[in-house]
Amino acid sequence: MDAIDYQNVETGYDERVIEIARVAKVVKGGRRFSFRVTIVAGDNNGKIGIGIGKANAVPEAMRKATERAHKDMHRVNLSGSTIPHAVTAKVGGAVVLLKPASPGTGVIAGGGVRAVLGAVGVHDILTKSLGSNTVLNIVKATLQALESLKSPQMEAANRGKDVKDVLPFWERRKNG
Repeated sequence: MDAIDYQNVETGYDERVIEIARVAKVVKGGRRFSFRVTIVAGDNNGKIGIGIGKANAVPEAMRKATERAHKDMHRVNLSGSTIPHAVTAKVGGAVVLLKPASPGTGVIAGGGVRAVLGAVGVHDILTKSLGSNTVLNIVKATLQALESLKSPQMEAANRGKDVKDVLPFWERRKNG
């Protein structure tokens, strides 16, 4: 299922439905079906949260997922419209590679990764999904990769260099 844009009126967060899955629990009398909804919520300015809700009906599962996404907000280090450096993250069998891109490139990503990056406010990035194509694990790996990003100021301080020396090459070219 493709990511669907879902804007909640009260909060102002950019909420996107990643996946609606029918899951089954096998009991003595047969199978009990319920729905699992995965929602990502962000402010398009560096804050992102993921929520997973399960219920017997889709609207109730969406409400639970939205609440959990709002509680699970994290701040992400961004560098303008892209990320400060390349990063890889792995969750289960899913591996996600995120690379910064120069302005005007756009979001080169598929499915769940595109929804997460759109909600966090990244406009120029190159991505590749390696390994498993399980949507939930890919979304979790993308979130883990974004959380592991370091700010250019902190990295420059750790290396003992100037901030302009750790910026991407297209930023260094602009500054001389």
